[in-house]
Parts: sequence; C-alpha cells; structure tokens
Amino acid sequence: MAETIKTKVGFVSGGAGSMPHYKSFLPMIPAEVELDFQGLQLYGNSLYEIGGKKETIVRRVGEFVLNGKWNGVIVTAAPTEVLNPGLYDALQAALAVPFTTALNACVAALRVYAAPRVLLLTPFDARLNELICEHLQKVGITALAPHSFPELAVPKRMTPEEVFELTKKNLDAAGKIDAIYFQGAVLDPIKVLDKIESELKATVIASNPAMFWYLLSKLKLSYPMSGYGRLMREWPALPA
Repeated sequence: MAETIKTKVGFVSGGAGSMPHYKSFLPMIPAEVELDFQGLQLYGNSLYEIGGKKETIVRRVGEFVLNGKWNGVIVTAAPTEVLNPGLYDALQAALAVPFTTALNACVAALRVYAAPRVLLLTPFDARLNELICEHLQKVGITALAPHSFPELAVPKRMTPEEVFELTKKNLDAAGKIDAIYFQGAVLDPIKVLDKIESELKATVIASNPAMFWYLLSKLKLSYPMSGYGRLMREWPALPA
C-alpha cells in the first residue's frame, strides 16, 4: 500500500532544477514528503550571475508555490541570498506558506546547539566566503573560513574521504570552534557526517539536512533519523 503524502515541498535552486549532488540527500526524504525540484535558471557559468535578481526570484518562487500547490518551500544556496540583499524579508512578505533559505535554516540550527563560533567550509571562492561570513556576523555568529577555491566554479566532485580529510585539515587550522558549518552542497559531507562528528568530536551543520529539518519542523512534522549527523538524529525543536 502506498504511503500517504502528508506534505509537498518545493526545492528551488537558482540554477538548474536537477544537479548530481542532489542524489546524496534523497534517501533522507521521508516517504510521506513529496519533493518538487525546480530551477530558476538564473546563472550559467558563474554563481555571481544571480546577483541583483531579488524581484525575479521572489516572483518566480511565488509562482512555483501557487502552480505546484506546495505546502512549503526551500530556496537553496547561500550565494542566492548574499548576492541579493533583503531576499529573505522579501520572500517572507510575499509567501503565504512556510519557507526557508539555506542561511536561515543553518543559523537556526547553530543557535539550537549554541554555536556562535564556527568553521565554515564551502565550495566557493574567497569573496563569496567573505560575504557569507559578513552575513553570519550580523546575526551573532563568527565564521572562520580558512579554505576557499581559487575560482568560483563548481569544483570536481570530492569523495567522502576527501571531504573528511579537508575538514580535519581545516579544523586543525581553525582552533577552538563550536561547530562545523558546511554551506554549499557541492562540497558534499552527507556520507561522512557521522564520521566527522564521532572522530573529530564536533557538531556538524550541513545546509541540506538543516533546510529539511527547519522546513518540516515549520510544517509540524518530525522525522528523526540516524546516519545524517546529530541534527537529524536528535531533530530538536526550532529555536524560539
């Protein structure tokens, strides 16, 4: 007998609606949740192309919500938000359903675990990392970003072992931190979240799990699960 769908969630990317790294988090999606992938197609060769398109993003996300009959929506990618100042507030004013951005969900998760000082790991260049750090500083989180890629392009797919070694190297360089924050799912930590937390003794917040936790919690749904790090295993209540 087929599972009853409890909710339909939109997953909106600034670029293509489907990308190879999406496959890694699909196993964590509960059978009762229908996920609808949509792409805004607002950048091609460079993420910077999405800058200055706030009104277009808000309008098209609103159309997706209406046409798809979504119960909630995830607007992915920190670059989309930091390159369009005021995007979160504009979405909040325009949407009638629960939503989150990557930064909003991850900040909420970091607050749950009282983590005001974090190691930030991304697939981005130094300029974008700086913009993310500035955004986090405004909400009371100090982010250290010792690693960046030389150019803002999608890096080659790193194996889980390579992600673990990159994390270990940068954790050693960062010194005392309260959590590790992975932003940008191309640098995919999902298969090694448990290993990082157990072997490196650190809480890990990764953008895709955090967005699902946040939005489903907003929809009054809870799906604690093992294999994807502390946040998903404990499924804490949203911060006040």
